[in-house]
Amino acid sequence: MAEIRIEQLHKAFGDFVAVRDSSFTVRDGEFFVMLGPSGCGKTTTLRMIAGLEMPSSGRIFLDGEDVTHKRGGERDIAFVFQLFALYPHMTVGKNISFPLRMAGVSRREVRERTQEVARMLQIGHLLKRSVAGLSSGDRQRVALGRAIVRRAKAFLLDEPLGALDAEFRDLMCEELRGLHDRVGATSVYVTHDQVEAMTMADRICVMDKGEVLQIGPPSEIYARPATRFVAGFIGSPAMNFLTGEGGAGASAIRVKGGAIPVPRLHEALGSGGVIVGVRPEHIRIAGEGAMKGRVFAVEYMGARQLITVDTDAGRLRVRAPNTMRVETGEAVGLNFDTESLMVFDPQSGRALASDHAGAAHG
Repeated sequence: MAEIRIEQLHKAFGDFVAVRDSSFTVRDGEFFVMLGPSGCGKTTTLRMIAGLEMPSSGRIFLDGEDVTHKRGGERDIAFVFQLFALYPHMTVGKNISFPLRMAGVSRREVRERTQEVARMLQIGHLLKRSVAGLSSGDRQRVALGRAIVRRAKAFLLDEPLGALDAEFRDLMCEELRGLHDRVGATSVYVTHDQVEAMTMADRICVMDKGEVLQIGPPSEIYARPATRFVAGFIGSPAMNFLTGEGGAGASAIRVKGGAIPVPRLHEALGSGGVIVGVRPEHIRIAGEGAMKGRVFAVEYMGARQLITVDTDAGRLRVRAPNTMRVETGEAVGLNFDTESLMVFDPQSGRALASDHAGAAHG
């Protein structure tokens, strides 16, 4: 397999900038997920890596070779689309083997490699079936098989699970990651689904409005988001945000209805307004607390429950054990895990904690 490196990659369609000067490296054998909302530039980036779009500027390297201006067919890359793009008049076996037959591979090798891939994907019993009558899950396996059988240097997957129902999508996440590990592939996977990204990725690249905002392992992206956008996009339910004020050297940030201690972050605070971010699991309900509120709703979720509390500073969501008993309308106090708080600049959206320096690129 191969390393993929892009340097200052830029793509504009007229006055619209789809990808703005992106630089990152996908390591050899890595499962690298590009995550972001629709229109953020992730698919355009993937298509440029594949050679399906030419960049306005910048360079693309595959296994150390500059392939920026090479056509897709010259890059030894396999692409899996969201829409399966199978040949309906062919059997499963012929769909999988199509790239090998077009490359002039011997019949014996075509048969052996097709059967090997079919066994790996657990569709060996379908090789003689027409793809027209297959379920969406089996059709996706056939599309994956057609990509894998080539033994390309890298695999690019553009929202390949988007057309599947939620239950089967979860299963395919596990299968895709297991398949990646067995093949030892270099994989770049595009999705807007944070659960897919957190489940499968070695590293996640979060994009918005054509820019790379942060690259890192899922645990780092979740625990130390580099921007407010990343903090709000990752996590379900999303991070809570509070508007407050704090000066340099302050030991607490003043918010409407209370003050939140920030001993770990105080050196990063400037004067004036700030945004405090806190995840639902880092808020505790107590009789007395740094803030007061009133329970708006309680959602039971098995071992945990999600409690929504209205405060003077805004509505907050709290993840708590299901053993806690609170009622709608009940007055409660809220305490915060101050070591896990995030503070963001309200203008730039950047995290103000000093340990986030350099987190946006990888």
